[in-house]
Amino acid sequence: CSSDLQALSRISREKGEGRTAQEFRDKAETPYERLVALARAVPPAIPETEADRLLTAAHAALLADRRGLTAVTGALAEISEGADLIAGIDARGFLLGAAVATKLGTGVLAIRKGGKLPPPVRREEYSLEYGTAVLEIPAEGIDLAGLRIALIDDVLATGGTMAAARKLLIDGGAHVTVGAVVLELTDLGGRDVVAPLAVTSLRSI
Repeated sequence: CSSDLQALSRISREKGEGRTAQEFRDKAETPYERLVALARAVPPAIPETEADRLLTAAHAALLADRRGLTAVTGALAEISEGADLIAGIDARGFLLGAAVATKLGTGVLAIRKGGKLPPPVRREEYSLEYGTAVLEIPAEGIDLAGLRIALIDDVLATGGTMAAARKLLIDGGAHVTVGAVVLELTDLGGRDVVAPLAVTSLRSI
């Protein structure tokens, strides 16, 4: 993650932030701690796409570490206990969702970005700060009616993606009982956007 930390430090200076990524990295020893360090160092003013790129690299390191993956999977599985099906949001939510489903003995549903699935599909369009996006699930072959579903993703930021995923599942007849994420960026207000869905984060900053 060193190159990403350097990039964050540069962006922080350019945006006039007094903090740098290296300051948060000094005490970070595990992949999970480095992920949190990266998230704390992201200046609020940088574009969402740039922040997502930097956090993606940190999440890759976390999931590649066997102890990190085991710890995160176990914690998310505990939150999702009682679900009939786990739904993971494209794309890092796929990895987490599959791991949680395996631990709980359930199936997993991949909620895809628009255009990734063959028709017919159920789709939900939602707004981003730079435009719109679409989430899709298969319209055939999976009966969601009455299923209790836990919705899994890596980060809760502005909340638009998780809110759209919840609506997509509810429109299919499911009951979305809980949302679970690794990291919540509280300043972005995502929890209010996904309400009334109860979301549990492993770490909030």
